[in-house]
Amino acid sequence: MCIVYHQSHNKNMISTKSLAESSNLTSIPPTHITIPNNDQLAVLEHSQELQIPIIDFSLLISSDPDQRSKTIAELGKACQDWGFFMVINHGVTEKLMSEVIEGCRGFFDLSEEEKVEFKGEHVLDPIRYGTSFNALVEKAFYWRDYLKVLVQFHHSHHFPHKPSGF
Repeated sequence: MCIVYHQSHNKNMISTKSLAESSNLTSIPPTHITIPNNDQLAVLEHSQELQIPIIDFSLLISSDPDQRSKTIAELGKACQDWGFFMVINHGVTEKLMSEVIEGCRGFFDLSEEEKVEFKGEHVLDPIRYGTSFNALVEKAFYWRDYLKVLVQFHHSHHFPHKPSGF
């Protein structure tokens, strides 16, 4: 298992992928143990009743102003209540979505040493790889690795140079 030293917060960062693939893992590391609070437990009790909000993006450009207003209200409610939502009818081609997924898969298949050069030091860095958003503040790391890339086409230097083709 590769442990990557995070200079910015003097903690070791073990990627979730590396942790999950480790053959010598015998227990959950203390950095990955969370104790749910009462709000989280209440949500878990009703989790089978919950459904992620679905926003039909095509309705945002509908010629019917009432339909647009209704969709905007649903979008606002999803943001306020959930903080995220699923988008359908967005117009992004299957080919492009597949290419993005393959690019991300290629990134996460890089060695830990290659990925760590994109770890970033600040939450506003244009490219940032990690396990938690702010390891200085968070008491436990999330069970996920992430790659954040601010996409601005006129700034191609804001894309990772690995893997090739990303």
